[in-house]
Amino acid sequence: MTSLYLDAAATTSIRREVLEAIWPHLSGPPANPSSTHDAGSLASRALEDARSRVAAVFGVRASEVIFTSGGTEADNLAIKGIALATPRGRHVVTSTIEHPAVLESCAYLARHHGFEVTLVAVDGVGLVDPTELRAALRADTTLCTIMYANNEIGTIQPITQLAEIAHERGVPFHTDAVQAAGWLEVSSDALGVDALSISGHKLGAPHGVGALIVRGRVLIEAQQSGGAQERGRRAGTENVVGAVGLAVALELAVAEGQHHGERVSQLRDAFIAEVLTTVPDAILTGSPTLRLPGSASFCFPGTAGEAILLELEAHGISCSSGSACAAGSDEPSAVLVALGIAPEVAQTAVRFTFGVSVSADDLSRTAGELRAAVARVRGLGGQ
Repeated sequence: MTSLYLDAAATTSIRREVLEAIWPHLSGPPANPSSTHDAGSLASRALEDARSRVAAVFGVRASEVIFTSGGTEADNLAIKGIALATPRGRHVVTSTIEHPAVLESCAYLARHHGFEVTLVAVDGVGLVDPTELRAALRADTTLCTIMYANNEIGTIQPITQLAEIAHERGVPFHTDAVQAAGWLEVSSDALGVDALSISGHKLGAPHGVGALIVRGRVLIEAQQSGGAQERGRRAGTENVVGAVGLAVALELAVAEGQHHGERVSQLRDAFIAEVLTTVPDAILTGSPTLRLPGSASFCFPGTAGEAILLELEAHGISCSSGSACAAGSDEPSAVLVALGIAPEVAQTAVRFTFGVSVSADDLSRTAGELRAAVARVRGLGGQ
């Protein structure tokens, strides 16, 4: 039985092209890019080449790219760093369905620095109402942070419009684009954002690398004390291997997303339609139209999401019940509850996320196995 991996929102395999690009830096002589000898200079050039390539994808200057250990650190640096460096006041605005890296960073500001946090509600498919965002902004708002596309339900926010609203009030705007990069437009000018976070392992790069794009006009306070690496904004010896891998993976993902995005969206829509038609009482979560091409998520009342996952895994299909960051929790998904889904229904969630290599046969097989899995779990009383 061929195994199907449909949990790309959690992580992806390192691409062969990435392995080939990083191998010389793994197998060569030791080199710290801050060292002045030949090996250090070679590493420094590789790091700056990677920075320039990442910058080109986002349409920014190389100096506006900060390499981090991943999306979580990029979110932390953006939110804490911008909020603490901005003298406007002690107020931040975000949404109720953000990644924990965003919500916990905002909570940190509230606990330790006296910030007030306003959580803007979303509608039943996970969209932020621009009118509500406008009403949430104040004269003392230091930062607005809204994710580009949700990791659990795939809903895509109208980021350009939301950023414009923030800028009308002079408020810097950050977006977590960890799930969106590779599928959606990420040019900083096109989006109109001041800061943007990405993560390498969602794109085919190694774990442990990400990036924060921060436009030069935005003040940011470093969150790690130490050396002057990353222009004094992120202390610590730079991860040259990770940076090179991220640059290659990002370029490939963007090119493939542009080429295959429409095809994958059509496969996604056919899969969603088959599940909703053939699985009794199945509920689509997230927007039916404004969603990532490789994302389909459902609730199946009368079941347990974890039980369905076990059934599918026994038949060679790997997926998830939601965010990998919440794995093992007995609590219902905060994202689904924020959509107005009852907690007991939210605990029946199953998420399928896939890349450009997915086929119609893959998703047709998955729909059939899912139908059978739901029936078996319901036959066992949902346990």
